[in-house]
Amino acid sequence: MIWKPNVTVASVLERDGRFLLVEEETEYGIRFNQPAGHLDWGESLLEAAVRETLEETAYTMRPDSLVGIYLYPTGAGDLAYLRFAFAGEIVDHDPARRLDDGILAAHWLTVDEIRARQAQHRSPMVLRCIDDWLAGRRYPLQLLNHFPCAG
Repeated sequence: MIWKPNVTVASVLERDGRFLLVEEETEYGIRFNQPAGHLDWGESLLEAAVRETLEETAYTMRPDSLVGIYLYPTGAGDLAYLRFAFAGEIVDHDPARRLDDGILAAHWLTVDEIRARQAQHRSPMVLRCIDDWLAGRRYPLQLLNHFPCAG
């Protein structure tokens, strides 16, 4: 059998010095994470980032750059996540939209508030993605190539 990581996307979104995080119920208790989730069959990485952000926060984002690519082995057997983190801008908000199951709320938090909750982060990728964004890491979306499903 060939080992494969779980491919995920995340959105690193900043507004007025605050970052958008979701508070979610997990098997390990309440955790904080960027809007994030798994890549679905047939969708591009960008489509997945837009979809996950909308489903988890009710915000529509337009990706404009890649912050980074992260491989996180969880330490639970051979479970690992390959995360593509995107930056972008918020273009719409639907406060009446129901959030995904398990999502308790979406919060705009300062970096200090995020660091203070580090013990409740879903993974070390949460803070690393923000630190990379703060360091100015932005890569052009032209790095990505998507070939639609062939039938």
